[in-house]
Amino acid sequence: MSALRARLRVPSIIEPIGRWWDRLPSWGRWAVRGLAVVLAVLAPNQAIGEFMAPQSDWATILFYPISIYVLLAVGLNVVVGMAGLLDLGYVAFFAIGGYAMALLGTKMGWNFWEILPVAILLTAGSGLALGTPTLRLRGDYLAIVTLGFGEIVRITAQNTNALGGPRGIAGIPHPPDIGPIHFGVIDPRPYYYLTLVAIVLVIVMVRRIEASRIGRAWVAIREDEDAAEAMGVPTFRYKLLAFVFGAAIGGTAGVMFASKVIAIVPDNYPFLLSVFILCAVVLGGSGNLPGVILGAFVVGYLPERFRFLAEYRVLLFGAALVAMMIFRPEGLLPSRRRRAEMAEGGGGMGRLGAEVVEAGATKVEA
Repeated sequence: MSALRARLRVPSIIEPIGRWWDRLPSWGRWAVRGLAVVLAVLAPNQAIGEFMAPQSDWATILFYPISIYVLLAVGLNVVVGMAGLLDLGYVAFFAIGGYAMALLGTKMGWNFWEILPVAILLTAGSGLALGTPTLRLRGDYLAIVTLGFGEIVRITAQNTNALGGPRGIAGIPHPPDIGPIHFGVIDPRPYYYLTLVAIVLVIVMVRRIEASRIGRAWVAIREDEDAAEAMGVPTFRYKLLAFVFGAAIGGTAGVMFASKVIAIVPDNYPFLLSVFILCAVVLGGSGNLPGVILGAFVVGYLPERFRFLAEYRVLLFGAALVAMMIFRPEGLLPSRRRRAEMAEGGGGMGRLGAEVVEAGATKVEA
């Protein structure tokens, strides 16, 4: 398999792009980032939509699933890609944010801007409540616990009358209008732009954290938690911080989603959604923000683009993911650190069972 992978390996354009990026002055990098934001602002244009999604409403797809997936993937990347913690129940925080928006909007009469910070604090507290007793677990055990948490949240919503039971909650208020921008039922573009602002703010925060002591501690934990602990890094505290921060981002996405769809039901938050977001992180390049954004775009867009294939589109999408993981396991746009880890035979995601061992080699655990 390793010989086949070497012969059929997807050609990489990352190295020349990386060298070009390194040669750019500071103003050049900011210009590229600004251009990316401009392209995102222009994305709902009808001419672009006729090419990108001729059989669907392109603006609707841009809001959900694409922009919501991007926001969720950036949050999950903090947990999985940066701190190396395998979370299979991330959809729970998305659901908590959505139900916070629904309950406070319909029962208390609060508006979107009053609910948003409360929902962020509530989901951050949920991450704290989940992480405090469970983050001493590692690898598969942590994955099983988080998977169970995601299902507990969904089943609790389905069986609790105060949360609407299986019928969910309807009549969720839209965000108040901002000048000429009207948040209604038909036009999804205002919601897309609102989510785009949230994505930009979250990316700025994540970048700042990534370059700080906290980000370096997360990388150390991901690569070798025992070594990080031996060097004096308070690993439990930093893992808990990653869980809290990732949960808050997931809750933000939940509020954005609920404010657009008017009504939510427990079936909006299946386990499969956690799998899709995890696929986006791994497919794009775990630990690398541009790669994660690209992966979320691909996971959200491709099934919609091939909607004309009916039920076969999911089969082809799954086959493409399998082929990608065989021939380019580091992802579409990996960071240099992750490429080096994969080349050395490590998955680059801590002790998550992602180690890559070449044929004939023997893996020895300490």
